[in-house]
Amino acid sequence: MRFEGRTALVTGGASGIGAATARRLAAEGARVAIGDVNEEGARAVAGELDGFGCKLDVTDTGSVRAAVAAIGDRLGEVDVLVNNAGTDLFSYFVNTDEGMWDFVLGVNLRGVLAVTHAVLPGMQERRAGSIVNVSSEAGRVGSQGSSIYSAAKAGVIGFTKAIARESARYRVRCNAVAPGPIETPLLNAAPELLGELGERLKQGMVNQTVMRRSGEPEEVAAAIAFLASEDASYVTGQTLNVSGGLSMW
Repeated sequence: MRFEGRTALVTGGASGIGAATARRLAAEGARVAIGDVNEEGARAVAGELDGFGCKLDVTDTGSVRAAVAAIGDRLGEVDVLVNNAGTDLFSYFVNTDEGMWDFVLGVNLRGVLAVTHAVLPGMQERRAGSIVNVSSEAGRVGSQGSSIYSAAKAGVIGFTKAIARESARYRVRCNAVAPGPIETPLLNAAPELLGELGERLKQGMVNQTVMRRSGEPEEVAAAIAFLASEDASYVTGQTLNVSGGLSMW
């Protein structure tokens, strides 16, 4: 049980990669807290795991700090943080506007900063902890129809490296995963939002993988659990692609 006696917080844990990660960490002994703007969904997943589900809007620092405080009271200080919350609105850059920029950057990048800022001081004080940020292959290679999302996820990778450097002396590790096309509500939102064009965008991502298939949330969760665990005790500042070979660097 790699996470016996440890408290894990998974943001965006009501569905997709977040829910799969929460289940994986719980199966390996963690006390799991799930924070999501979808409070009902967070509580439903937490109920499966004898965990704690709460409302957490990563774009609202007040919401973030209230959730982290509630988790501390209920389960104990956070030992493992998985910054998973993310979203996209799928549009070519020329069709975007400042409102969309603010929203997509707010959830995918600023949200990672906000939750890390609330949790990291305690980890550093205790001289122990692990952070795994969910980036994306879009942040490494770019994704057409997702320019703002790509920019945000590239920022997550840079932030991961900086926090790894700043926190190593406190024995806190920080890594990232970069999923490719994964069968999640986010990926399937492209066809729903853009119709045939969205379906082509999704299939184009799948075609870029050498395995010629989309991944499953559980496959990403396994990589996250590895990076969060002591099996990766000498790994920090890294981005692990979980993408069927979409990129290989």
